[in-house]
Amino acid sequence: MIRSVLTRWALACAFLLLPVGCAHVDPARDEEDIHQLVDAQTVAWNNHDAVAWSKDFSADADFINIAGTVFEGHQQIETRHAQVFEVFFKNSHSKVTVRRVSFPVADIAVVDTIHEVTGHSGLPPGVQDTEPGLLRTQMRYVMKRENGGWRIVAGHNTDVKPRPPPKP
Repeated sequence: MIRSVLTRWALACAFLLLPVGCAHVDPARDEEDIHQLVDAQTVAWNNHDAVAWSKDFSADADFINIAGTVFEGHQQIETRHAQVFEVFFKNSHSKVTVRRVSFPVADIAVVDTIHEVTGHSGLPPGVQDTEPGLLRTQMRYVMKRENGGWRIVAGHNTDVKPRPPPKP
C-alpha cells in the first residue's frame, strides 16, 4: 500500500515537473509537422496566395523581410505578401529546403530554411539575385507549439548576396 502511494506520488511529481504541453512530445513527429508546414507555405507561395502563405503566423508575430522591413502582426505580414505577389513575385516559383530544425526548449522550434526563388520580375531596393535569375534567401523562423500545432511567432528573411568576383 505504501509502495503504491509512493509510486503514484513520484509519478505525479514527475508529471508536474514537465513543462506545460510536454507530456506527449515526440521530436520526430514535431519535425515532420514543421516540414509539412513549410511545404504548405511553399505551395502557397507558388500559388501566389498571401492568405495561405501567412496562415501559420501567430496574431502577434513579427517578420523581417529581405529588405530589412519589420512587419508586426499576422495582418501586416499577410497584407505585405499580397502586395509582393502582385508586383515583384507575381510569376515567381520558390523551392524551399529545410536546413535545420532545433528545439532549444520545450514547445519552441527554430527552423532554418533556404529559399530559391525564380521567375520574379524585379526585386525590392537593396536586394539582388544571388545568381542571374535566382534569388536565394535564408529564412529563420521561431515557432511555438499552440493548441497541438505549430505557429510562427517570428521570422527573418535574408537574401544571400552573390559571391564577389575572384581577385585578379
